[in-house]
Amino acid sequence: MNLYLMRHANAGVPRESAKLDAKRGLVAEGKEQCMIMGRMLGALKVQPDIIVSSPLKRALQTAQFVGNELGYEGKVEVSPALEFGATYADFQKMLEKYADRQDVLVVGHNPNLFQFLGRLITGNGGAGVRMRKGSVARIDMEKHPPLLQWLIDPRMARWIYASVAKSSRSKTSRK
Repeated sequence: MNLYLMRHANAGVPRESAKLDAKRGLVAEGKEQCMIMGRMLGALKVQPDIIVSSPLKRALQTAQFVGNELGYEGKVEVSPALEFGATYADFQKMLEKYADRQDVLVVGHNPNLFQFLGRLITGNGGAGVRMRKGSVARIDMEKHPPLLQWLIDPRMARWIYASVAKSSRSKTSRK
């Protein structure tokens, strides 16, 4: 299985009330992050068999926008194993549920995601991995321990797109 761990995109300033914070949606910058990351994943030929999201609005929106960019036609599944307070054991059970899938994209929150990622790739959680909002990590789950293949954040994706858009050839005339 190729596991794609994605942190939800920018949703602005957290609310003090947990109930209100759960309903916090993406801001304009967050929507743009979803579009660019969706295009980046598309360019990398990522075609998820399933997309699983935290039940919080900002994560669901991220999953839906990215799925839309990728042409994903299935329904985004919701899992409490990706919300705040979920344990690594909850996360492992969720992964077992989708073990028969080739490409799984999950969208959640920090600090859970970077803790889960660190624990996956080391077995003991000893790795510190920074996941900015909108970041996506690809983990090869066939390796033991699972192997982090790459980690891309929206800043890097914008930089890559900008550098690819510029021609690398000099503008000399050949008359």
